[in-house]
Amino acid sequence: MPLVQISIMEGRSQEKIDAMMENVTNAVSESLDSPKENVRVVVNEVPKTHWAIGGTSVKNLGR
Repeated sequence: MPLVQISIMEGRSQEKIDAMMENVTNAVSESLDSPKENVRVVVNEVPKTHWAIGGTSVKNLGR
């Protein structure tokens, strides 16, 4: 049973996250010849205050 874990910054719409999960499921299913029902996708939304680029919080970078 494939398990895919994805970390993204908060702020995307539920519709975009749903589309991503569907696309990832399809890609993994096709790549591994595994039924879609066996593919698990976990999305972790990380607050911008907890995501740093170059040692600076993304929130402080204005992104």
